[in-house]
Amino acid sequence: MNIAFFSTQKYELPFFEQSTRDHRDIKITYFEQALSEQTAILANGFDAICIFVNDTVNATVIEQLASQGINTILLRCAGFNNVDLPAAKAHNLKVLRVPAYSPEAVAEHCIALMLTLSRKTHKAYNRVREDNFDLNGLLGFNLHNKTVGIVGCGKIGLALCNILNGFGANVLVCDPYAQPGNYTITDIDTLLSQSDVISLHCPLTEQTHHLINDEAFSKMKTGVMLINTSRGALLNSKACISALKTKKLGYLGLDVYEQESELFFKNHSDEINQDDIFSRLVSFKNVLVTGHQGFFTQEALTEIANTTLLNALEVNEGRPLTNEVL
Repeated sequence: MNIAFFSTQKYELPFFEQSTRDHRDIKITYFEQALSEQTAILANGFDAICIFVNDTVNATVIEQLASQGINTILLRCAGFNNVDLPAAKAHNLKVLRVPAYSPEAVAEHCIALMLTLSRKTHKAYNRVREDNFDLNGLLGFNLHNKTVGIVGCGKIGLALCNILNGFGANVLVCDPYAQPGNYTITDIDTLLSQSDVISLHCPLTEQTHHLINDEAFSKMKTGVMLINTSRGALLNSKACISALKTKKLGYLGLDVYEQESELFFKNHSDEINQDDIFSRLVSFKNVLVTGHQGFFTQEALTEIANTTLLNALEVNEGRPLTNEVL
């Protein structure tokens, strides 16, 4: 199987090269370019493509891929909302993903965002480097005894529940498929109204698009902390800005952003940011943004590479497909 690997980052190469070292029947060609209508031609002559979260796989791209002989789409991530599944089905393209590479990695990143925002360690770090040891403006709060609402209790949400139980937090969960555990299962309105901290861990669907909007903010406590490490479009960014301005939203931690495909995973330090909404968001002192690095651990990258290789081998050898989306 010859695989065209799009949106290649140099940090991925050692993990995929190690994973494929003993499999001569799998050949990967790495492209730095993201997959799009303009770059799909690069896949000509390959059997499969391997893509990440911000590659564009719409109906036009899929039609072009199919005409070039592509029969498989390998996602090296869990989410697949960037793939037009009906179009893939119409062209008989297999779609496989990495369903769970390290739930703990993302859950621990959530905790890092929570603690950084609540204890203001990022501000303290900068102060101390300038010999400023003044504590004024750094007052934080305990996670112990706070109510933390988790929207979506899959593997990542469950991992976060386990960590929060160690902090002594009161954990609420809203998920139609949640099983009983060391948390309280409740409805979304109750979670929004009772939580001091809210963390989002649900997939992006038509039902969850802009789940957090003006109406949702109106139900929340004043000064609530909101964390999103799932998909950017779960939040209405303009609604977040309004909530920050009125102080309804006291803390915002983001590892994802609705229009991140134009920003994340690239160095734009020598450019002028053209995204006015993003610029406004990061201008607030109580907003912390990381560039989709929640998954970014050695353990997660190893699992991503190994599972992607497994998916490729199963297709290549005609075996049952463990991680098939379509």
